[in-house]
Amino acid sequence: MVCAIRTNLEQYPLLELRGVGPKLNEQLARLGLSSVLDLLFHLPRDYQDRTRLHTLKSLRLGQHVLIQATVFDSRLHYGRRRAWLVQLSDGTGRLTLRFFHFSNVQQKAIQKGQLLRCFGEVRHGPNGYEMVHPEYEQVDEGTPIQSDTLTPVYPTTEGIRQASLRQLTDQALSLLTNTEDAALPDYIPAECLPAQISYSLTAALRILHRPSGRELESLNQLDQHPALKRLAFEELVAHQLSMLEVKNKRKEKLAPTIARLEINQCQVLKQLDFDLTAAQTRVSHEILLDLICRHPMHRLVQGDVGSGKTVVAALAAEITIRSAYQVALMVPTEILAEQHFENFHRWFDPLGYRVCLLTGKLSNRMRQSLICDIQAGDIQVVVGTHALFQNDVIFHKLGLVVFDEQHRFGVRQRYALTNKGGDNQDEPHQLVMTATPIPRTLAMVNYADLDLSIIDELPPGRQPIDTMVLSNSRRDEVITRLKHVCASGGQVYWVCTLIEESELMQAQAAQQAYQSLQEQLPELRIGLIHGRMKIGERQQIMQQFKVGDIDILVATTVIEVGVDVPNANTMIIDNAERLGLSQLHQLRGRVGRGQQKSYCLLIYQEPLSELARARLSVMRETQDGFEIAQRDLEIRGPGEILGIRQTGLTELKIADLIRDQNCLPNVADTAQKMQQFYPELISPLIRRWIGDKGQFSHV
Repeated sequence: MVCAIRTNLEQYPLLELRGVGPKLNEQLARLGLSSVLDLLFHLPRDYQDRTRLHTLKSLRLGQHVLIQATVFDSRLHYGRRRAWLVQLSDGTGRLTLRFFHFSNVQQKAIQKGQLLRCFGEVRHGPNGYEMVHPEYEQVDEGTPIQSDTLTPVYPTTEGIRQASLRQLTDQALSLLTNTEDAALPDYIPAECLPAQISYSLTAALRILHRPSGRELESLNQLDQHPALKRLAFEELVAHQLSMLEVKNKRKEKLAPTIARLEINQCQVLKQLDFDLTAAQTRVSHEILLDLICRHPMHRLVQGDVGSGKTVVAALAAEITIRSAYQVALMVPTEILAEQHFENFHRWFDPLGYRVCLLTGKLSNRMRQSLICDIQAGDIQVVVGTHALFQNDVIFHKLGLVVFDEQHRFGVRQRYALTNKGGDNQDEPHQLVMTATPIPRTLAMVNYADLDLSIIDELPPGRQPIDTMVLSNSRRDEVITRLKHVCASGGQVYWVCTLIEESELMQAQAAQQAYQSLQEQLPELRIGLIHGRMKIGERQQIMQQFKVGDIDILVATTVIEVGVDVPNANTMIIDNAERLGLSQLHQLRGRVGRGQQKSYCLLIYQEPLSELARARLSVMRETQDGFEIAQRDLEIRGPGEILGIRQTGLTELKIADLIRDQNCLPNVADTAQKMQQFYPELISPLIRRWIGDKGQFSHV
């Protein structure tokens, strides 16, 4: 008998279910379960078929099956471990039950000639198939099978038994049966659902928790089951609507007043030694139209490595500065910060605008001086790393925040930076840039609150890059190749990787490679750069490499983004199997920027895992950033690509962005219909799936 029915299972605490005390409630909370609705959304990871008996002759290795057979022998076996062996036969074959933990009572209870019904996994034993510690009971001939539904196996944690989860979900499903409409209403009206969605939410939950035996075959393909598709679809619609709600709420805020300045009127263009591509011009115009609006811009700019996103950001910065506002440019590494600082200083200094670099390695005196000038409004552009997040960094009049390589920052960090506008109460415009193309599936769900611009054109003259994958055993061939590259006037990056994230460990690995190359190639000029060097020392080495005074630059992955040396035409990535596709693609993009034929050599250490082999194969097959991003999504999954653990983005409970990507166009269509015809149902739908976790799920 379940306790009194509530009108909505979302507010029904698990403590009110029979059998849930404070200790079990605490353990359930570790699984993320606090309400009956949470419990219903906690789907089985597998099923056991206890609805039918299998003959011993029909058993297959690895099966979990229900069998019924007669005991014909029972004995103790003394080997490496003492075991109690019970021999069964059903007339079609034989099976051994093996117990390592047993009591005298158990031994006496099972006698020759008894009929046992057992459930367990079929394994290989010394004398044929066996089950180790199966569930068993004594039955009579003709005893009916107790279950007519498949037995669910739930994801669990220490201290929670499967039997407890099954008993609790039985109660939850009973609540659905007793008050279906009030307990779990369908917030998506039928006319908003696509034709292929055939189940109500309640029916889908019943099927997935307690499927009948005849559905076993379809549940073996659980990922494609329409009941699961129904739940995943609703969850994706809720996420889409939550993103759109964030976008709509921003329209209520005011942004800095930026005067219109046509792109061709920007003075930065006169500092460039190249013309903008059509894609750069188009995206810059889209940004301009956002800036002159009275609502904050939140625009995501995607562009492959070397497509010219920095110039687009510089044009947006000039337009903002011309209206007497400051600009913050946030980057993930000091190397990239230094590169951006050099570019912006070169472009803006002739215009009379002051640019500063704010990183964690500045002296306290220099840092305090810069902070005072920033707060006074004497600095127009601040380029920085995480040092920008410090509480004492306050802007005089912040108008635009640019985030480069946005996936490196937590959502809360980006949110904190936009609240540093000083006395100005308006919310700064935000421009988010990434050279890591985001697959359409991820963009539709996790960046639906952002307007999207794509720089889908590389500057003229970019060279295709031949990519080769070589075993570490061919390292001598690589060294010989370097001699020819440098003799022909080319320059080389040699990137060292390590599994450890420690800068010290990476610096040591680079130091060792540097010394080894000096010994093997004494006639060449070899440089070394890593994150533990002082800023001035790094800048000096990079400048030497740029002007051609260094033939081979040994580096850690700090040079992954932002470094631009047109004469460098060869990229060697040592232990490439340790890096993800995004990093490999970024590093490869450092070459191919000049007129020479360019190469990327990926050196791997045996043995290769299947995952690493797949990544290296993708790199060899394509240079298309969006294709690489999609393949990366399929290999790693969305959580790793988006950095969900770091960003605070809400994780999906049931939907899978790879499995369910084909339904995303229907998700967008349903979300639009609900906004238009059923706005009153949007908030309860979002609350059902996301609660208050989505408050930072935007940039």
